[in-house]
Amino acid sequence: MEITALRSDKIYGNIIHAAPDEKVELYRQQMLGPFMPKWNIQQIPFQSSEPHGFDVIMMNNLMNISPAGITPEINEPLADISSEAFWQQCDEAVRASLTTFTDNCIDLPVSEYLYTVLLGDQNSQAMQMNEGICGDGGIPGYIIANLIPNTYTLPRIQSVLAHECNHNVRYQFIQWDPYVTLGEMIVSEGLAESFATSLYGEELLGPWVAKTNMKTLNTIIKPKMKDQLHVTGFEQINPYLYGDDLARTQNFTPVGMPYAAGYACGYHLIQYYLNKTGKHITEATITSASEILAETKDFWNEDTLFHR
Repeated sequence: MEITALRSDKIYGNIIHAAPDEKVELYRQQMLGPFMPKWNIQQIPFQSSEPHGFDVIMMNNLMNISPAGITPEINEPLADISSEAFWQQCDEAVRASLTTFTDNCIDLPVSEYLYTVLLGDQNSQAMQMNEGICGDGGIPGYIIANLIPNTYTLPRIQSVLAHECNHNVRYQFIQWDPYVTLGEMIVSEGLAESFATSLYGEELLGPWVAKTNMKTLNTIIKPKMKDQLHVTGFEQINPYLYGDDLARTQNFTPVGMPYAAGYACGYHLIQYYLNKTGKHITEATITSASEILAETKDFWNEDTLFHR
């Protein structure tokens, strides 16, 4: 297994000193270029043919510091991700996550992995809602964490990378369906966060779970979610998965859901599944959503108690 870190800190350092008219292309080629297979699979243009058209730079700028913003003003957050100790932590998290599967007799079809950590934009609404940390790991072989470094986020970087590694493994075994259902999405997110807590503990639960109390889960989320598990299309899924506030920013119709409702619901559903079946999280990770949902029908009709 080959695990490679794209040292974003060094790339940020190069771009800080570049001429303003060079920053965008340096960022595109050096920071995003190594992830080209990921963008191709996701059908995200590497460079738009239209001025200001959607491409990897525009997508980056939704959450991360834009190339134009890479100036000496970012020296403080950059210093937080520039130490050898930080990258050693990241490498240990990715390696520990992936070897947890191989140690449990799950052979991974993908043998080469590339990961990096990008500096989040403090003005991004998505980053603010996620308390300054999130990630992207759904394309096998490629993992990105987004981070606004502070005392809350830095201790969670390993847990977030573990979360994304779990997605990375799941979709080596579960065929991605363009008509993916809400059920698959909440199962996937629940598996990822359950895997992260299995390695790093519930005290490092991501805000997408920790910010939901049990009363909200039992009286609002579960009753509205349970009959929507079949829905497809991101305009239908995203309001349930991410909540109304983010849905509004994407011009989707709100459905009465709080922040990250699908993530919180998925986490507690998977905890219910693991407790009921006795399965290890690694085995559950490569189990179909239909099988997991069939085993957890009672979850929707019982009050969930936080089990910590």
